[in-house]
Amino acid sequence: MAAEGDWHRQRRVTLADVAKRAHVSKALVSIVMRGAPGASPATREKVFAAARELGYRPDVRARSLASQRSANQRSRIIGVVFGMAGSFHFDLLEGLYTYADKHGYGLVLSALTRGRDEQQAVQSLNEFRFDALVMLGPAARVPLMAGTVPVVVIGWQVDHPAVDVVRTSDELGMEQGVAHLVALGHRKIAHIDGGRGLIATSRRRAYRRAMRRHGLESDIRIYHGGETQLDGQRAARTMLDEGDLPTAIVAFNDDEAVAAMGVLSQGGVDVPGRVSVIGWDDSDVARLSHVDLTSVAQQPLEMARLAIERIVARTERYSVQGRETVLEPHLVVRSSTGPPTRT
Repeated sequence: MAAEGDWHRQRRVTLADVAKRAHVSKALVSIVMRGAPGASPATREKVFAAARELGYRPDVRARSLASQRSANQRSRIIGVVFGMAGSFHFDLLEGLYTYADKHGYGLVLSALTRGRDEQQAVQSLNEFRFDALVMLGPAARVPLMAGTVPVVVIGWQVDHPAVDVVRTSDELGMEQGVAHLVALGHRKIAHIDGGRGLIATSRRRAYRRAMRRHGLESDIRIYHGGETQLDGQRAARTMLDEGDLPTAIVAFNDDEAVAAMGVLSQGGVDVPGRVSVIGWDDSDVARLSHVDLTSVAQQPLEMARLAIERIVARTERYSVQGRETVLEPHLVVRSSTGPPTRT
């Protein structure tokens, strides 16, 4: 039988617990958590601080249903549609949770999969009365709900006046990767792309432009990939089957890059002695000692922070400057890249 203290630590923290810690009434805590008027900024901060200390998590379903009783009451819930695009999206989700919680918002997630499109993903959120929508997985050039609720997309460009964008410059990131390889002496630089998605299309175009800028148009070589390690493995096997290997590869993401390295190594191809490899995202997998992958680093926590702050500004009607924020990536050089083998 669990000790009484263990039971106390495991039970759900309630509004009454938060009220006791903050030395205010339960009704006042409810006002703060619902985002309703009637509490001073100092009181709101005190309540949020007590909630964080106790680990309070509101029941978002109950709160959403309750908020439907009042057409003018915000739910303080953000819907998040995300694709299964490697480990980078998990870093973004962690950041979204962190900054949403800081501003007193909850998240409701809905995933895009091969058999579940954007319409289905958004529809599953409709049982919640969400205030805004964040999209991590591009499914359409103009996201659903654009112009209906505040929408922020992370990672790709959207030309719609009602959609905010937080993304990294694919153009600059690809230029950094190709320029690094050219400086090492590479010309036969291939790209394993990310499939047909909007971000993949942007990086594919950026690769072509970077190669042309360095006078390597005749050496452009693109291998069909995707977003997973399996896609990277397939692309690498195609290279081995063709026999005419490139001397360097820039992959769509780290998952593809690491998988390609594995297949090349199994095929007796030394990395970076015979083929140098660059990934994208600088995710945890890139930093593993047995991988040590050169990678184009993005800033997932910063992207998440900017997205949540834009949502808060839109829902709470603060002044917003501009519609798009473009961050600059930087290349993190590790041991998966080196000079090409001289023959």
